Amino acid sequence: MNGPITQIKDTTANPAPLGLLGFGMTTVLLNLHNAGFYELNSMILAMGICYGGLAQIIAGIMEWKKNNTFGTTAFISYGLFWLSLVALIVLAKLGWGAASNDTAMAAYLAMWGLFTAVMFVGTLRLNCALQVVFGTLAILFLMLAIGDYTNASAGFKHLTGYEGIVCGFSAIYTGLAQVLNELYGRVVLPLGPVNK
Repeated sequence: MNGPITQIKDTTANPAPLGLLGFGMTTVLLNLHNAGFYELNSMILAMGICYGGLAQIIAGIMEWKKNNTFGTTAFISYGLFWLSLVALIVLAKLGWGAASNDTAMAAYLAMWGLFTAVMFVGTLRLNCALQVVFGTLAILFLMLAIGDYTNASAGFKHLTGYEGIVCGFSAIYTGLAQVLNELYGRVVLPLGPVNK
């Protein structure tokens, strides 16, 4: 005897644009500082806590609800990256710990670079836009780690900032493309789907 089949339809919103925009906008603003346009200031710290940090964690929890392991891992991890980066700066300013030296910061950034490089491999099954986001982010972490470890010149650090601006805008594009494509029901901004 066959009973009725119950199917549950997911009617929740796509959280990826929120996470991508939180990451992208915060990354652009921090890397404008790295490129030498302004000093490290409370605007960057606030963005790191609120949009880069909390918004990405919320997006990651929403991805978990959608059974998306990649999205959950990426958004919660990078949200906590932003919160930990702000904590590194603020804890030292408050005198609650010694400031991280260049070698320690290089290790911190290298670990995030390694994580990002592995996540980049995951994007090879998703779309070209995400490949650009994660590829440029892996390069950014590598450049930041090298800059701290070698105590690189201001020119190298400014170049790193420009690379980070490209990375951030690629995430902004990817997030806005998902919003517009969904709203219009067609490809307005291409994401470059890949054959699985």
